[in-house]
Parts: sequence; structure tokens; C-alpha cells
Amino acid sequence: MTGGPSAGGGDPAAPANAAVSAPAALPAPLECGLKGLCPRCGAATLFAGAVRFSPTCGACGLRIGDFNVGDGPAAFLTLIWGAIVTALAIWLELSVGPPWWVHALVWVPVTAAGVVYSLRVAKGWLLAAEFRNAAREGKITP
Repeated sequence: MTGGPSAGGGDPAAPANAAVSAPAALPAPLECGLKGLCPRCGAATLFAGAVRFSPTCGACGLRIGDFNVGDGPAAFLTLIWGAIVTALAIWLELSVGPPWWVHALVWVPVTAAGVVYSLRVAKGWLLAAEFRNAAREGKITP
């Protein structure tokens, strides 16, 4: 597909009568992830739960559920947070030597909060990048 959403190529996930914003009006993909903004109109309607996308944007009608960011962010972020938390737990153990329950009280919530928040940012960023670049599933036509 040639051209992005602003180049007249349109968005197949968009309602037929929806106006497409100019590129300057689109929020940045990272901003969409950080603030949960719709990639088309900028309304804070991207998420319906902690990391679950809304089916549609309540402001502009973009069918958010039609986008697929996959499970890649979850796998990578879990591994990244696991490495960070493991390094910090080892450092805490070697420097202070607290009882095991202190590790459980500290690292379980830190890991859960870190993975959920960073997953929210990563999924929103990838969805906005997919929207901005009009990316769709690849198909080979004979």
C-alpha cells in the first residue's frame, strides 16, 4: 500500500465518513503509548483496561481492535524486567542481606508494575506506529 493515512490511502479500519487528520495533527507513537492516546484523533481512549485495547475509539470511531501488535512486546519486556529485577535483587542481597520475605515484598510488585506499565507503553507505541505507517498483514497476490 502506498502512502500513509494522510496520503489519501485511507485507513481500512476507519469509518467511511471519518475525516483523516493531517500528519501534524497525529500524536507521536510514543505519546500514544505513554498517555493512551488514539493514534488518529489524540483522545485518551486507546485502552479499556490495564493492557487491553478498547475495541473502538469513542471520539473518532477508529476500530482499534482491528490492529494486531502481537505478543512480542510481552515476551521482550518480561525478559528485560526479569534481568533488571534479578540484578537488583542480587545487589540487595549482597549489600544488605535481608530476609527472603523482604525480597518477595519488594520484587514481586516492582516486577508486576514494571511489566504492566512498560507493556502498556510498548503496545500503544506499536499500534500507533502501525496506524501511522498503514501497516497491514502481508499478502502475496498471484
